[in-house]
Amino acid sequence: MAEEKNKETLEEENKVEEANKPEEVNSDNAEKNERTGLENLKVLENIDVKLTVEVGGAEIKLRELLRINEGSVIELERLAGDPLDILANGTIIAKGEVVMIGERFGIRFTEVVDPKERVQNL
Repeated sequence: MAEEKNKETLEEENKVEEANKPEEVNSDNAEKNERTGLENLKVLENIDVKLTVEVGGAEIKLRELLRINEGSVIELERLAGDPLDILANGTIIAKGEVVMIGERFGIRFTEVVDPKERVQNL
């Protein structure tokens, strides 16, 4: 009888040890998941995204909006020299500054949102 109790106790201790062991990661599965993730990203790479740059904003009364004509000036909430918001499909992904590229405007990225945060916000 004592022998049976010792055997049961050992079995229970083994179960507890197994439950407390850290799970081993199968490197083959990890590599497969990584490859699948990269393949999924390859599919997404060809999707068009609308990139916009926001200079600033202002809240005005409808009365003021109706009185706007050529030559009117509206003061924006952003200060001169502040970095501009760069948005992808309406979500801020970075901040930057305007540059000239030949005859065209361009934007130089000065701060970029963390990639994980960017994907969550899209």
